[in-house]
This record gives sequence, C-alpha cells and structure tokens, in this order.
Amino acid sequence: MAADAIWFGAAWLQASPVAYIFVNASHILSIGLILGAILPLDLRLMGAFRSVPLSLIGPFLSRCAMTGVALAVVTGLWLFSVAPADYLANPAFLWKVGLLAVAILNIGFQHLKPAFKRALRGGPLTAGVKLSAVASFILWLSVLLAGRWIGFL
Repeated sequence: MAADAIWFGAAWLQASPVAYIFVNASHILSIGLILGAILPLDLRLMGAFRSVPLSLIGPFLSRCAMTGVALAVVTGLWLFSVAPADYLANPAFLWKVGLLAVAILNIGFQHLKPAFKRALRGGPLTAGVKLSAVASFILWLSVLLAGRWIGFL
C-alpha cells in the first residue's frame, strides 16, 4: 500500500457524516458490555454477592465480556485507522493500549488457573483468584479512564 493510500474503512469514516458516529457508538456500546460484565464478575470473584452462584453467572458474564472485548478491539482499530499518527502521538492512547494489553493478559491468566475453573464450578474462591479479580477491576476502570483522557490531550 502506498504511503498516501488510506484503508477504505477509514476513508468511509472520514467521508460519511454518520458512519463515524455509528462506529464510535458501537465502540462505546462494546465498552459498556465489557464493564457491565467484567465488573460484576470481578466483584463476585472478590466475594461480593455471595447469594448469587458463581457457577450460574460466571460463564455467562465471561462470554459477554469476551464479546465486548472483541467488538471493542475491532471498532477501536477502525476508529484508530482514521488518524493513526495522531493516536500514536497521544500519551493517553498509549496508556490505554498498554493497560488494555495488561487487562487482557490478566483475564487470560485468570482463565488458565485451575482454581478459577474450580470456582466457576462452585468451588472455593482462592486468594489468587480474588487478587486477579481485584487487578481486573482496577485495570478495566483504568482502561476506561485512559480512553476518556485521549480526547483531552
């Protein structure tokens, strides 16, 4: 691709008066799906809402969060494609991407833990599972704040 060539998806967002609005709204909806699933799951993993069986809500909330992450990454990359140099020069964007990577790695490590799998089947919540949930809670809120910070730099 030539240096002055632009991806058709970015060109469409730049040319259409409503396309950017819909992709941006989809990105925000994806973020809502992520936080709406991950934060209650993290709280449950930390020991809150003990009357709600983790075996019932855990798998469902995990799948919802995974769907939200996938959609947010796709729409985020699409929005990024409009002005990549500007985003890469924005410290808040770099923080967001770094925090996002750590948050996704944390989820991956959590899901690989046998203790997490046992907890989802109704087993005890270990200190390691709780600690990963605390980290997840903080990381995802930090990703949200860094994302909001992008527009102010």
